[in-house]
This record gives sequence, C-alpha cells and structure tokens, in this order.
Amino acid sequence: PKLKLKTVDADSFIPDALRMASLADEHKAKDLRAYDVRGLTLVADVFVMATATSEPHFRAVMNAVIEGMKEVGRVALHKEGTFRGGWAVLDYGTVVMHIFREEARAFYDLDGLWGDAPDIDLHLGDE
Repeated sequence: PKLKLKTVDADSFIPDALRMASLADEHKAKDLRAYDVRGLTLVADVFVMATATSEPHFRAVMNAVIEGMKEVGRVALHKEGTFRGGWAVLDYGTVVMHIFREEARAFYDLDGLWGDAPDIDLHLGDE
C-alpha cells in the first residue's frame, strides 16, 4: 500500500486559538494576545497569552479553557505549571496557551520575546 500523507490546512490552528481566547475572555482574563510563531519555533504555531488577577481567577480561567476545549474534543497533550506558581502552560499541539498571574507575565516577558511575531486578531470586540 502507498503511504498517504495527510495535508493540513495552514491555518487549521486558528479555531482552537480563537476558542481558547474566547473561553479565557468569558472568565475575564486580561491582556489576551495571540502570536503566530510559525517559522520562529518548532514548539507550536500559535502562542495564546492570558493574565489572571488572583489565584482563584487563575484557577477559573485555566479550568474554563480545559473544560471548554474538551467540549469540542480537544484535550491538552501536556499541562505544566501550578496555580501558586503563577504560570501554567496548556499544550494542544499547534496551539500552546500560557496563563499567567500579572507578576509572572511581567517577569518572564514572553510578549517581549515573541513581540516580533505577527499578532492574531482574536475578535474579542473590546480590544
């Protein structure tokens, strides 16, 4: 039998990125951003960033994203970080979501690191 290569739409990650951002936005996450990092890293195609203002808020945003993605059949391949640590990473393959507490986001400055990457319009309306 011939090996059949699967073709992937170049922007197939967009719906997942938009859903993650929308779920975080519904739970009042702040400073939502998404960066198209294709060609800049092999880790993912998109980084979605969100900030939570407290530990309970952080927990609510993270759980909303995990549960909301499960509703559409998407389960994180890997989860890293803790509520108390101030930074969690949810790896969905082509899309990696970073949820920060304000201090951790400023300290690690991933927005500065990936600032040259094109922004993805998250269609959140209030930005």
